[in-house]
Amino acid sequence: MAKVRRKAVSDNAPDPAKLQLIRKKESILLSRVRVIRELNASQNPRYKALLAKALADLDAKLSAFAAD
Repeated sequence: MAKVRRKAVSDNAPDPAKLQLIRKKESILLSRVRVIRELNASQNPRYKALLAKALADLDAKLSAFAAD
């Protein structure tokens, strides 16, 4: 019975490459949330410009995931 249960779990699990893509996307989303939070709290124009560029880069990475 235990063998049947293990096989069912392993059949439903996504492959390691897919899991890696999911983790990478979630990491980018978390970074995006952090950058937006810092952008809203920042008073320094130079730092805001840097954060805006970082946000644009993260958005580009996310759009690459959407294209796949």
